Amino acid sequence: MEIRVPDIGDFTDVPVIEVLVTPGTEVRAEDPLITLETDKATMEVPSPVDGTIVSLSVAIGDKVSQGSVIAIAEVAGAAEPAPAPVVEETATPVVEEVAQQPSRDPETSTPEPTTVSASGNVRATPLVRRLATELEVDLAAVSGSGPKGRITKQDLLGHYEKSLAPANAAGGTGIPPIPEVDFSKFGPVRTVPLSRIKKLSGPHLHRSWLNVPHVTHADEADITELDAYRRELDAAAKAEGYRVTLLSFLLKASASALRKYPELNSSLSGEDLVLKDYVNIGVAVDTPDGLVVPVVKDVDRKGIGELSRDLGELSAKARDGKLSASDMQGATFTISSLGGIGGTHFTPIVNAPEVAILGVVRSKMAPVWDGEAFVPRLMLPLCLSYDHRVIDGALAARFTAHLAHLAADVRRLVL
Repeated sequence: MEIRVPDIGDFTDVPVIEVLVTPGTEVRAEDPLITLETDKATMEVPSPVDGTIVSLSVAIGDKVSQGSVIAIAEVAGAAEPAPAPVVEETATPVVEEVAQQPSRDPETSTPEPTTVSASGNVRATPLVRRLATELEVDLAAVSGSGPKGRITKQDLLGHYEKSLAPANAAGGTGIPPIPEVDFSKFGPVRTVPLSRIKKLSGPHLHRSWLNVPHVTHADEADITELDAYRRELDAAAKAEGYRVTLLSFLLKASASALRKYPELNSSLSGEDLVLKDYVNIGVAVDTPDGLVVPVVKDVDRKGIGELSRDLGELSAKARDGKLSASDMQGATFTISSLGGIGGTHFTPIVNAPEVAILGVVRSKMAPVWDGEAFVPRLMLPLCLSYDHRVIDGALAARFTAHLAHLAADVRRLVL
């Protein structure tokens, strides 16, 4: 008897991605014969009868519709063929659905449809096959740990990471490189070596950007009174050989906010959150060779004067290239200030394994409504980038609002 594709709904020209039998295979009713794949689902077409496959009419890559002949089977005994059962359809969520429902693990769902790659008898779900295509991994080279040798997502990712080991050991990124371009074809060019600092910081920034799901929250702080007080302190500090900048107050305010919201003073370790009971804040310093990030230690235990001296010493060492390893280690949070240059907002990159970084730009006078009239106020934009695996939007907004609250009245820093 001819075995045909039964009712598969509104689908037509569905590709065959797996052929599960060969001529001579004995089958029982309900045994799967082939697997079809639409854009969002896989469907196994079962045998309607007990018997032996005599010949096949389809191969991997063929497209079939309802009524297409799959195979010729020799029916066992004289029993009439059972009615063709309805094709079992198992929806396979697309990548976007997985992202929206992280609690669902498509690798452990049952029953699990499997597919075969065109390169050989490889069993894998459509999700895994799609991911393998995106990563340019040959599934035939991956060892499957699932039932009947099925390749799971963990198998694929593990194989992919191992394949990147040589590139990572050599300082590579493990992703397809940007193609080389001969720019001299378009006009005169000059080639200069990348500075040592940029060579060292570049891979770290790239790693953080690829591994940390960044979100940036923006707010403003009214620093009118704070800046007036800072100017008074700075005038007195000049006589003693140091300067008092806005950054000293931001360090102090950030330390207070980190104490109130300790999740931002933490690091992610596997499925655990490491909360730190000390506050060391890294400060991005611009040097002729690039940015470096010395660390001001125990910020929460120091006053504005001591913080200003520390900043002056670390900045001088950074510009002179004399920072030691200990000067750049142990940060729990980072501040990147572009206030001396300009800008309105930006997205600083989280300095992993930290989970947050504060970016500030140049303050500006702006009309602010005080309930009766618009008055000129000095406003400072705040840009908080954070690791969304640890910090949600509400917490980031609370932290930034508290920081702005502290900056609005310097007296609050002593509370």
